[in-house]
Formats: sequence, C-alpha cells, structure tokens
Amino acid sequence: MTKTLMSTVAALAISATAAMAEGETVGFAQIGSESGWRAAETTLTRQQAEDRGYQLQFSDAQQKQENQIAAIRSFVAQGVDAILLAPVVATGWDSVLEEAKEAEIPVVLLDRQVDSSDDLYLTAVGSNLVHEGEVAGQWLAETVGDKECRIVELQGTTGSSPAIDRKTGFENAIKGHDNLEIVRSQTGDFTRAQGKEVMESFLQAENGGKDICALYAHNDDMAVGAIQAIKEAGLKPGTDILVVSIDAVPDLFQAMAAGEANATVELTPNMAGPAFDALEAYWKDGTMPEKFIQTESKLYTQSDDPQGEYDRRKDLGY
Repeated sequence: MTKTLMSTVAALAISATAAMAEGETVGFAQIGSESGWRAAETTLTRQQAEDRGYQLQFSDAQQKQENQIAAIRSFVAQGVDAILLAPVVATGWDSVLEEAKEAEIPVVLLDRQVDSSDDLYLTAVGSNLVHEGEVAGQWLAETVGDKECRIVELQGTTGSSPAIDRKTGFENAIKGHDNLEIVRSQTGDFTRAQGKEVMESFLQAENGGKDICALYAHNDDMAVGAIQAIKEAGLKPGTDILVVSIDAVPDLFQAMAAGEANATVELTPNMAGPAFDALEAYWKDGTMPEKFIQTESKLYTQSDDPQGEYDRRKDLGY
C-alpha cells in the first residue's frame, strides 16, 4: 500500500511538472527577417514552441531597437511566463530588462549579447562570435599561405554584437600575417541587397576588383549579394576573389557547390531548443543555468559536400 501511494505521488509530481510547462506563454522579440538564417531561427523557434505545447507571442522588430523594447514592455504587460530576445544591438537594454526582472519574468537572449548586467537575464544561448571570426580568419590565412592578400570586409549591423565580435575574431586570426591586410571595411547591415551594393563600391575602388584577393563577410546573405556583384564585374567569385563568410545557410552552400564561395562557419539557427531546456529546468525547481550556453562553430569548405548540405537544410525555413 505504501509503495503504491509513493508511486501515485511520484506520478502526480511528474504530471504537475508537465502541466506547468504545458501551455506556458513565451514572448519572442525577434530582430526581423534580414537574412535567411534569421528566418530559419524564427521557424525553428515556432516549431520548438509548438512541439512543447507553448503559446508563442511573436514580434518582428524590423531591425529597430525601439520596436523590440516596445514588444518586451507589451509582453510584460501581458504577464507572459518568459521572454526570448534576439537583441538588434548590444546597448540600451537596462531599463526594459529591469522591468521584466521586477515582473519576475525570465529573459533568455538568443544568438546575441547585451552590454547589461547578467543578473537582468536568465541565460544567453549562442555561438562564441569571436571564435566564429577566428575560424574564418584561420581558414583564409592557411589557404593563401605567404601570398599577398588584400581583403575587403562586409560588416554586420553597426553596434551589433555579431559585427563587433566577428570583426575582432577575424582580426585576431590574421594578426601576425603581414601578407594579409583588410583594405576596405564597411557595413552591409546583414542584408543581401546591401552586401551587393557595398561590394560594388569595393570593386570600383579596387581596380575593378583586380586588387582584391578575398572577401570576408560577417554573414552569408551579404556574401551572396557580394557574389552577384563580383560576377557582374566580370570576375569569378571563389577563384578570382576568395569568399569566406559565417552562418552556413542553404544558398551559400549552393554557391559553394557552384565554386562561387569557398568557406562558411556554421551558426546553428536552433537556439530555442537549449533556451527552452533552460527555462523548463528553471520553471520546475528554480535551477539556474550557466550564463552562456555555447553552440558549435563548424567550418565547411567546398570539400564538405556543399550540395548535400544544401539539400539537408533547404526546408528549415531559410
């Protein structure tokens, strides 16, 4: 009888925990849809929420911080159970994060960091952005060897943590290689259209592109736009100008399969899985996660079956 009673109590406890997680409402303040990677992150977050039985309140900030701040305040007013935030820039979050904390709503950062005290959010899920840049820079240094290499750089959104850290990491990796030099660097705002436009100006300024050895782009979408500009200038991307970027989106794998891009560093779009795991443990018994949950940064080159990688990723919402 006692054993049966204990089993019943245990079953009820498990059932109560499951019920607590089921039906939770989570607000998601997304940056926007500036890239294929961002679209995939949104798709996978929606799928993860649905699979776990959560109600997801979604807000597209259209790459404006003021829209994200308004969305978070709306989530707080609604009394959501948690907030996911992919911050468009690193600074200016203290006040609204304080408001969420006072309302006892845990905030999880996705794929980007903020310059706020870490007691204002539960955890951050993301890649080591500096390491991503280092992987890209190390690949380029090893590929060109002792050859003189003039590099042009397409930076991400000014002030965003990926733009800051991916630049820092790349510069760290090429430091000490006197034959490698970044000769031009400008933001392309993480978009294909801007990547193409800025690359056109780089090509015009560098002898029609003949003085450019390599392009380093802070994301694949800018690289795809730049590849189009290189082709329109009568040069062969991937051959005349080496192309290395970050994210590992399907269209970049297509470019690699065609020989028009050389390497990409993966940033997984499934940030929501680890985020929800951390929230579930916190909701269950107050377990505090590590302040940073790091994902892998894998390098892919033309020798890594780019067509196969494209086929595996094409239906993920990119």
